[in-house]
Amino acid sequence: MLAHSPTVPTGPTGPRERKQSSKAQSLQTLGFLHRTYPRFGLEKMTQDVEMKDRTAPSNSVSSTGPSTLHQLKEIASLIETGSYTKEVRRIVRAIRLTMALRRKLKVPVLSAFLDFALVPVSEAHSRLSAYLPKEDEHDMEVDTATSADQAPVKHLVPELEIYCYLLVLVFLIDQKKYNEAKACSSASIVRLKNLNRRTVDVLASKLYLYYSYSYELTGHLAEIRGNLLGLHRITTLRHDELGQETLLNLLLRNYLHYNLYDQAEKLRSKAPRFEAHSNQQFCRYLFYLGKIRTIQLEYTDAKESLLQAARKAPAAARGFRIQCNKWAIIVRLLLGEIPERTVFMQKGMEKALRPYFELTNAVRIGDLELFRSVAEKFAGTFSTDRIHNLIVRLRHNVIRTGLRNISISYSRISLADIASKLRLDSANPVADAESIVAKAIHDGAIDATLDHSNGWMVSKETGDIYSTIEPQIAFNSRITFCLNMHNEAVRALRYPPNTQKEKESAEKRRERQQQEQELAKHIAEEEDDDF
Repeated sequence: MLAHSPTVPTGPTGPRERKQSSKAQSLQTLGFLHRTYPRFGLEKMTQDVEMKDRTAPSNSVSSTGPSTLHQLKEIASLIETGSYTKEVRRIVRAIRLTMALRRKLKVPVLSAFLDFALVPVSEAHSRLSAYLPKEDEHDMEVDTATSADQAPVKHLVPELEIYCYLLVLVFLIDQKKYNEAKACSSASIVRLKNLNRRTVDVLASKLYLYYSYSYELTGHLAEIRGNLLGLHRITTLRHDELGQETLLNLLLRNYLHYNLYDQAEKLRSKAPRFEAHSNQQFCRYLFYLGKIRTIQLEYTDAKESLLQAARKAPAAARGFRIQCNKWAIIVRLLLGEIPERTVFMQKGMEKALRPYFELTNAVRIGDLELFRSVAEKFAGTFSTDRIHNLIVRLRHNVIRTGLRNISISYSRISLADIASKLRLDSANPVADAESIVAKAIHDGAIDATLDHSNGWMVSKETGDIYSTIEPQIAFNSRITFCLNMHNEAVRALRYPPNTQKEKESAEKRRERQQQEQELAKHIAEEEDDDF
């Protein structure tokens, strides 16, 4: 018998080699099938085989982002650091991060955060926990493992307590629990009156805003007018300029909500004015100022304020910009100007500005009948926007525009034809047409003469407009606008706090560059804040 020789292993012996060999054979087979049958679409199968080993480890390790509770704890740490170091910018950053998380807030998360931030037996903890609605046990989806491993450190800084009030108040408003939000906001205002810290001013301004908003949502805005006046006096004595800006705008909104324009103007004229600290509050102030000037028939100042508010408003505040454009369009029509078509074609505003586009078209043509039909068609929209009384004022402008078109088209026309073209529906249209023409000639709207004996209006020949001072007036207004914009840009420049020209070390240079980057990021993200 021949002895059996030992078999020499020629194939893969280890599990890793067998896996690689089977993978290579599979790829070779798929490549052959792809060359032979190109219509079968085997590219996806090849990719699945190649990506199988890459996706396998992802099943064992799951990469999830930080939870909402963890992010709130980081914000609390940021507020605590800002309180100890007296850095207001850290408080501002904490508010900005909170507004990005407001859609993720839930009752279990808020309850766990209150336990973390406040002492459980404290009065603030008991009061805020009572405002939160009760949840079932199976809805408690909180990081219990994380909170159990790390013992919560009780923060006793007042800024964190005020932040908890703000967090619960925002949550209640988002959940449309307006009565609870009103009670929570009132309690927070009582607590704020006992605090006089500059690091609380930023949080206080937000609480003032939601305090007024919660009462406005419940229809009891007039009840807090006295409290707002008292708070404005307190912030003035404490030199809280941001609080003064916020409360002044809230008081103006309160007065304008009930059409108390005279009281609003008296308050605005006597309130102290200083350099704006918040772009959002400055835009609101310009908008309210434009509304007051419009009602007082000061259309030129109103137009400037409204257009400036629309330009300064951030792009994210689309609703505010729509309101500014609505009022600006009406004011320009009352001034005898016709807004450009691009004003109505702005992105995201076409549908909201459609009634005003049709109204502008009626005023441009000078057709009184079309103006009446548009005013009746969109009467509900104009009443909701609270500018129905301004629409009534536009009737005279429509008549004047139509009369101007008639004077340009005809060298001589009878008063009866003018009445018919203007579609005057009065008892004596000829007499009304005569008075309208006489007033237009007296105001300088048209260049014509009135022949009372024959009942004619004789238009004068149109002269060269460049021989008058109108081009000079137009250029002067444009130059003034550019100079004012340049001056505002210069005043808005920000400089680093360290202006010493000493030689700085590498560590100080890195620290300064990091602060400059944070400041630039803050300026870029400031416009996206909650408006």
